[in-house]
Amino acid sequence: MNKKKKWIITAVILVVFCLALGLYNLMNGKATVEPDAAAAVAPRRTSILNVNGLVIRPQQLTDGITTVGNLLPDEEVDLSFETSGKIVAINFREGTAVKKGDLLAKVNDQPLLAQLRRYEAQLKLAEDRVYRQSALLEKDAVSQEAYEQARTELATLNADIDIVKSNIALTELRAPFDGVIGLRNVSEGAYASPSVVVAKLAKIQPLKIDLFVPERYANQIKPGTKLSFTVDGQQATFQGSVYATESKIDLATHTFAVRAHYSNAQGRLLPGRFVTVQIRLHDIPNAIAIPTEAIVPEMGVDKVYLCKGGRAHAVEVTTGLRTDAEIQILKGLNVGDTLITSGTLQLREGLPVKLDTVE
Repeated sequence: MNKKKKWIITAVILVVFCLALGLYNLMNGKATVEPDAAAAVAPRRTSILNVNGLVIRPQQLTDGITTVGNLLPDEEVDLSFETSGKIVAINFREGTAVKKGDLLAKVNDQPLLAQLRRYEAQLKLAEDRVYRQSALLEKDAVSQEAYEQARTELATLNADIDIVKSNIALTELRAPFDGVIGLRNVSEGAYASPSVVVAKLAKIQPLKIDLFVPERYANQIKPGTKLSFTVDGQQATFQGSVYATESKIDLATHTFAVRAHYSNAQGRLLPGRFVTVQIRLHDIPNAIAIPTEAIVPEMGVDKVYLCKGGRAHAVEVTTGLRTDAEIQILKGLNVGDTLITSGTLQLREGLPVKLDTVE
């Protein structure tokens, strides 16, 4: 009887334990499911993106080129003698202006002068001989051959005099054009030869400007095209004009070589400096232009986002002229539209947006 009672008590305990375990699992399952269910039932909250906006207005757009150029002298030459000899005179001061034809330096010409004096002394005698032979020929007192020989000797003597004078001219170093002479490399008493550079001569009024423009502008840059440029360290803007262009596009860089003139009337600028050049090609009035960062390229199509009713709306656009900071819109935007200019990578159709600033 006691044994049977023990089994009954044990069975009751097991039943109570199973019921308690089942009740515990049931309560735990509800606690887990209820938040998920609540999350599924509750509406999802959409965040609002803060952006900047730009009201589209018509403006004048300038089609132009900005590039870097070099200032070069209009003319430049290494001055050297055409003959060899000892330098006996230097007649210029370094860094000063000289005129075309000025005698800058000279090498020894004494042997040539002595030779010239000898020929000139013989010249009078040769001329008299020709005169006498001519008078005798009229009287048939000499042959025609004797007369021609006298004339030939006179012509030869005159030719020798011209040669000596030319050689004397080679001993003189003269300025080939107006300009500023640089630092000299020789002194009086030094031996000069055609390979010795005495000094450099540069013409700096006007100056040349060498620059390169992208190949797509090659047909628009012509002699007479106006340009402006600036130089580091100076606030002024200088004006110049194109006077020559290269005959072809550079195959390596795909650029077009252009050369311009700047008057440099006051000599303010020196050759050798870098300059920033702006070429203004033409103006487009009443154009619609937007910042380039507002363009969102998608699958080969250019899009922008407009703010309408507090939401972002994508619009496909057709672009035109592009400058450093702006791009022309030919189709897709209208005056008065509010363009979103920031956060373009986060935008999508219908996204709620808030305009922080509107320009």
